[in-house]
Order: sequence, then C-alpha cells, then structure tokens
Amino acid sequence: MRRKWTLSLLAVAAASVAAPLALAQTKQSVWDGVYTGAQADRGHLFYAQRCAMCHGPALEGNGETPPLTGEFIPDWAGTSLADLQEKITTTMPLNAPGTLSPAAASDILAYLLQKNNFPAGGAELATAPESLGAISFDASKPKPPPAPVPAPRKH
Repeated sequence: MRRKWTLSLLAVAAASVAAPLALAQTKQSVWDGVYTGAQADRGHLFYAQRCAMCHGPALEGNGETPPLTGEFIPDWAGTSLADLQEKITTTMPLNAPGTLSPAAASDILAYLLQKNNFPAGGAELATAPESLGAISFDASKPKPPPAPVPAPRKH
C-alpha cells in the first residue's frame, strides 16, 4: 500500500512539473523569428496600399494616428500577436474597418515586426488567432531560462 501511495505521489509531482514545461515550450516570443522576410515584403505592399495614408510611409504616424515604431512597442508589450492582429482586422484601415483578411493582417504584422527590428525566421507568421495567441509581444528580448543544475553525484 505504501509503495502504491509513493508511486502515485511521484506521478502527480512529475505531472505538475511537466505541464508548465510543456506550456513554456509552446509559448513563443516575437524575438524567436516568427515571420519570414518574404512575408514582411508582402506586408509592406499591403501597408503601402492600406495603412500608409494614416500611419505614414515610414510608420511615423501623423499626430492623429500613432506611429507603428518606437513608442508602439511598449503600448503592445505583454500582449499576444493575436491581440494585435485582431486590432488590425477589426478596426483598420480607418476608412474601411474590417476589410483586411487575416492573411493580409498577418503579412502587415510581419512588416511591422521587421520595421521594429524583431528577427525574421524560417516560417511565416500564422493567420489563426490560436497560433498567434501563443506568440507574446515582448518589448525586450526574454532572458533564457537558467541552465539546470546537475544533481550531486552519489559516491
């Protein structure tokens, strides 16, 4: 009986450690290269056609609309890319809100990430909110987790 209880306790302890580790492995940051350069190039074209009239050709804003570089970063820090994509797809462009497809919004988002010096990667930014929700918009590069401490050797 005691052995069965000990094994159950160990199984619960292992599960409680494994679950947060699995979640941490699926969570990404904008610093992980979550878009491609080609996607950002497409986003630049969409931006020039649909966004530059208000946000400026260099993403500088115009006094009434906010810039999409610089102070833009802390305004969105701590959110997910799903939040930013939703803002783009539901409220932009100002003269025709809700007319951008999720794919176009993700391409524009890739362009914004590029212009804000977040690194490109090998895979395109997804369009599904569930996928974008797993990517955090971190203002600064997250510190890597500490290296595991080796267990002491038994003699």
